[in-house]
Amino acid sequence: MLHKYFKVWLHLCSSSFQTFFVSRVGSILFLIGKILRFIFFLGFIILLVSKTSALAGFDLWQILLFYLTFNLVDSTTQMLFREVYRFRQQIVSGSFDLILVKPINVLFRSLFGWTDLLDSINLVPLIFMIIFVATKIANITPLSVILYCSLIINSLLIAMSFHIIVLALAILTTEIDHAVMIYRDFTSMGRFPIDIYKEPLRSFVTFAIPIGVMMTIPTKALMGLLNTSIVLVSFTIGFAIFIGSIMLWRFALKRYTSASS
Repeated sequence: MLHKYFKVWLHLCSSSFQTFFVSRVGSILFLIGKILRFIFFLGFIILLVSKTSALAGFDLWQILLFYLTFNLVDSTTQMLFREVYRFRQQIVSGSFDLILVKPINVLFRSLFGWTDLLDSINLVPLIFMIIFVATKIANITPLSVILYCSLIINSLLIAMSFHIIVLALAILTTEIDHAVMIYRDFTSMGRFPIDIYKEPLRSFVTFAIPIGVMMTIPTKALMGLLNTSIVLVSFTIGFAIFIGSIMLWRFALKRYTSASS
């Protein structure tokens, strides 16, 4: 089953990548724009922390690691779930009916129908930058690296759950754009460690949304700043949100009325 869906995903990736050659100039400019935005904000962080020597108790290398982790999760999410941004049009036009009759899982097709491989170009240098910055930080052990990778997977699970919720809302309300933008605005708070926010906002963005679990906790785990209970709570939150999003998706799918209804 996994082999089947992997082949389907590769076929979908191939189809989406072909659009790059339709508008090569626009795609290249879009990619350059994302790279420049990353570089400018990176420069802003370096300038900010170098003038203050520390931010919320973290030095420059630690702050950079938080920022790079945020970009790793955010870029991977945008690369994998770009189809969500086009889902509303499928509902409004009725083309979603054609997906329902295909011999493939509807949720899989709605999530992974458009993989933006241009974002993958940024991921390789981003991973090398994370490795380089991590070497500048003390107290990093093989166990903390494994825990970091596991929590990154948990972050991607939470991100996928949010996108499933957005898909369900698109079916129930035929609206999706605002929900996606709200999600993007909230996640942008994770560029910095959530320690910079005061209570009760800090707890809210850590566990209620939960941006802190997605962006901050993996980095803290890598630096050895977490206890076991926080790690277990993070995995529990990720699993709970995923189960809740699946339940909402099934609820929405049962109430879908086709364009011909």
